[in-house]
Amino acid sequence: KLYLADPMKARVVLKYRHSDGSLCIKVTDDLVCLVYRTDQAQDVKKIEKFHSQLMRLMVAKESRSVAMET
Repeated sequence: KLYLADPMKARVVLKYRHSDGSLCIKVTDDLVCLVYRTDQAQDVKKIEKFHSQLMRLMVAKESRSVAMET
């Protein structure tokens, strides 16, 4: 929802720390900041899938609201 509200202001950061094996995803639009951090392999796969879907939305030429519903 954060990205769909204003795609031009939303930013996504994905960080992996090898030292402790944690993955962190941060989505922000300067007003709202959402952060999710995990070290569980199961959650890492979910974050990777979510991140790839978000990247596909960002480069898609079709309507973003239609693509997000699928």
